[in-house]
Amino acid sequence: MQEDDDNQNLVLGILFGIIALVVGLVIGLSVYVTGQNRAPAPVAAVVAEEEPEIAEVGEALVKFYFESGKAELPAGAPDEIAKVIAKLNEDPSKLVLLSGYHDETGGAAVNAEVAKARAVAVKDALVAAGLAADKVKMRKPAITLGGADAAEARRVEVRVQ
Repeated sequence: MQEDDDNQNLVLGILFGIIALVVGLVIGLSVYVTGQNRAPAPVAAVVAEEEPEIAEVGEALVKFYFESGKAELPAGAPDEIAKVIAKLNEDPSKLVLLSGYHDETGGAAVNAEVAKARAVAVKDALVAAGLAADKVKMRKPAITLGGADAAEARRVEVRVQ
């Protein structure tokens, strides 16, 4: 009889140990997944602020190339801004579409914020040059590998369409 009780206690101990491990695993996974889901939250906020997606038409009129992690306009920006204003003056019914890009390095949320900040810097320069703010539309940030030139991944393309 004593031996049956010992065997039963052993089986119950193993069973409770397995249950404790499963509960611990479930809790650990939920904490891990919740932590993973928190990091991209700023990206969702960035996307939510954007207007409905506008398709790009044709080639970019100008491209602004930025330093890694920076959103300050490059030195030749005023000349490129003037090109955009002149093109829009040819047909005032058109809009200016800004497309910000970023590379794969770094966190997705940070990259999206930097790409958006770059596009906003270009938009602000266009508005400061006399373009009405409602004529400038922005697309959500896009990831690009950039090809052979890493700067190609850190750009804002401007289309008049």
